[in-house]
Amino acid sequence: MSHSSEIQACIFDLDGVIVDTANFHYKAWKRLANELGFDLLPEQNEKMKGISRMESLDMLLEMGNIEATRKEKKQLADMKNNWYRDYISEMQPQDILPGVLDFLEELTEAHILVAIGSASKNAPTIVRQVQIGRYLDALIDGSKVTKGKPNPEVFLKAAEEMGMEPADCVVFEDARSGIEAAKNGGMRAIGVGSEQMLHQADMVIPGLDHINLEKLRTLEK
Repeated sequence: MSHSSEIQACIFDLDGVIVDTANFHYKAWKRLANELGFDLLPEQNEKMKGISRMESLDMLLEMGNIEATRKEKKQLADMKNNWYRDYISEMQPQDILPGVLDFLEELTEAHILVAIGSASKNAPTIVRQVQIGRYLDALIDGSKVTKGKPNPEVFLKAAEEMGMEPADCVVFEDARSGIEAAKNGGMRAIGVGSEQMLHQADMVIPGLDHINLEKLRTLEK
């Protein structure tokens, strides 16, 4: 086995992989809808996943049949983001998804480095709240990158901060654009979620409770 294929570092997207903050986004959007005089149903909220905050806001205003100026939209988006930040500031270790801590323990014991690579500027808050900082060798968040996924910048910066070559790293991602970003950066990728959505990944698992070191090592072959 050539040295280049050995896995020496794992880079995790935060949202949907380590924690699930979708519920907090929903609560904040629902609260905004209520303030504006209508309700946001879970199935309507589904359509707002994975798109930008402003696009989500436009969709919400359309649902409520509400016109707003650009300035009003900015105020509404800021309101939503402040509520969301309040909600995540109350997150606790039990908000970590199943299997995450066991896997991080196992990686640490095997001397495999661990990083978070997230587009969210709220990533440091979440890491602090759920208390996983002790496992991390690098944390790259939205304040350290200028290009979004599928551009590999966030993952390349994480590799660089750990002193690793891209070929030594494996990325864990729940979004198609994240898998593409990993591939664009010359890294292996494990999709967390549905096979159908993430088929470009080297392996797809339903969650981190379905992976261990032994299974991770199969990517080295």
